[in-house]
Amino acid sequence: MTQETFIVDLLIHTGTDFEQTFVLEDTTSNSLKDLTGFSACCEMRRYEGSTRTAAFSVSFASDRRTGRVEIAMTRFDTINLKPGKYFYDLVLKDASNIKDRVVEGTINVKKAITR
Repeated sequence: MTQETFIVDLLIHTGTDFEQTFVLEDTTSNSLKDLTGFSACCEMRRYEGSTRTAAFSVSFASDRRTGRVEIAMTRFDTINLKPGKYFYDLVLKDASNIKDRVVEGTINVKKAITR
């Protein structure tokens, strides 16, 4: 069953470590989504139809029943980003290889002042 896609806009400063944790809910039961058996990927692009600008590392909480999934990028990756607006989405894949986009939004990349 397709889950509702949540819209979350993000801000990344170049040359800094970035991480964002999402707590996903099962829209059928209104409880935390059990992420046992799921894998995930998250990418950002300058435009929705353009090639991938960067990929986030994705990790799950040790107890996957808590619905927590984190995306992250190190300062060594963010330093190469050009300031501006980007698009991203977080896609889950279950054990049956069914993909579901669960989070999407824009990313505003800003040049860090302090280096």
